[in-house]
Amino acid sequence: MSRLQLSFACGLYDRMLPIYTGDVRPNGIDLNFIPIDAPREIFDRLAARQEFDVAEMSCSEFVARTAAGQCDYVAIPVFPSRQFRHGLVAVNTKSGIDKPKDLEGKRIGVPLYTMTAAIYIKGFLQHDYGVDLSKLQWVQGAINLVGGHGTPTIMPLVKPVPIEQNTSGKTLGDLLEAGEIDAIIGTTLPASLRKVPHVRRLFPDFHAVEADYYRRTGIFPVMHLIAIKKSVHERFPFVATSLYKAFNEAKNVSLAKMKNLAALRYMLPWMAEQLDEIEDVFGGDPWPYGIEPNRKTLEALVTYLHDQHLVDRVMDVDDLFVQVEGGH
Repeated sequence: MSRLQLSFACGLYDRMLPIYTGDVRPNGIDLNFIPIDAPREIFDRLAARQEFDVAEMSCSEFVARTAAGQCDYVAIPVFPSRQFRHGLVAVNTKSGIDKPKDLEGKRIGVPLYTMTAAIYIKGFLQHDYGVDLSKLQWVQGAINLVGGHGTPTIMPLVKPVPIEQNTSGKTLGDLLEAGEIDAIIGTTLPASLRKVPHVRRLFPDFHAVEADYYRRTGIFPVMHLIAIKKSVHERFPFVATSLYKAFNEAKNVSLAKMKNLAALRYMLPWMAEQLDEIEDVFGGDPWPYGIEPNRKTLEALVTYLHDQHLVDRVMDVDDLFVQVEGGH
């Protein structure tokens, strides 16, 4: 029996490497793995042309499109990208910002107001630190490049939010250094960090802050999920479970290799200590797939999306994913 041929676009992450090499193969499927390490490119190609059968997709964009009934993809609870974001808030200390509440009344740079990283940052600023998001002024643009962040096709907000586009001919990083904006949130840090004394992280001890945040809340932000073209899912419903099982196997293979300290797999000199911390904080698996292990994280996301006017209701996280064997 011939195997189903599907295209798959994703970053070449360690947890995806066994899929790319063919060491792990989903039952009944031949995946044409197209490695693209710029997530924005994948998302833009999905939104514009539904170009891939299976792909890494922005969580916020998927939920917003699904809520609006305008999504050509379904999702399985596999999260190839996740990251704590407290360490990715940069401020100009000359703006008088010492703590999160000091952001109120300030101009904040962001690559995209609707991007998942920004959703989570705004979410913890509001819910953990009492920041009134309506008092922040948004300036949207690329952080270390001139111009915009990709060519996104974004769903309209359900309630208008004043967002200024950066048309200055400077990067957001340049504007922060010059004091023309007061802070930046997003997926990377301005190039001036560590080079300019008055540009620093809002949370200098971000590692400790993020670990405490996880222990208190159970939230480890998911950035991207795995999406399957709706037409593929409807015609071949076995694909969802087959992929879910394969992605889990690939992740477990990579995790086991990372834990083998006979020779360090990654260029992290203190990885042994970090593995001990993973064991202590996450119980050994920092990257769980499935709905239940990620319920608190997903519920936070849909709450933040509603708070920030990307969706008109708080969706039930169980309704966001198609049913897969072992995925609950």
